[in-house]
Amino acid sequence: MTKAIIFDCFGVLATEAWLPFKAKYFGHDPDLLAQVEAISWQANRGIIRRDTAIQQTAKLAGLAVEDVIQAIDRNAPNEELFAYIRELEKEYKIGLLSNIAGNFLYQIFTDEHLALFDVVSLSFEKGYAKPQARAFETIAEELDVEPAECVLVDDQERNITGAREAGMKAILYKNVPQLKKDLAKLLD
Repeated sequence: MTKAIIFDCFGVLATEAWLPFKAKYFGHDPDLLAQVEAISWQANRGIIRRDTAIQQTAKLAGLAVEDVIQAIDRNAPNEELFAYIRELEKEYKIGLLSNIAGNFLYQIFTDEHLALFDVVSLSFEKGYAKPQARAFETIAEELDVEPAECVLVDDQERNITGAREAGMKAILYKNVPQLKKDLAKLLD
């Protein structure tokens, strides 16, 4: 029986600016791509600060820090999804699980958006990130449910796989109509 639905942030609850930026500036060079992914990995686990990660990324991209910030901070709330979450929260616990290098959610979402979540679990605070099993286990614990009672909604296949390996059900997010259809099948 499903008791909690957990949403990813970027690419689900909000637009995704990091992946297109990374592809544009580093997709052509596997060595640079590996370096920027290592920087992101460290920032998402709280090993280095977000501003340090941005400075290092800017240097690798040959850009000014301000240009990197402007490019990657272009995230807008998915209002259609938030309207659906308002329906879901009447019956389910709602979680937000994000690989993120700092808590800048208030720059993207309103207090009303964030109030919909029973638990917000951010990788930089925890020291581990999706698809690590501990990320999924921890949010289930914080929601006071078992992993098998959770559905993860994420736009990254590796996170879907990680959630399933941790015992959760999972839906690869494309858009709200697809989510409603797939979630209805899981909740029957």
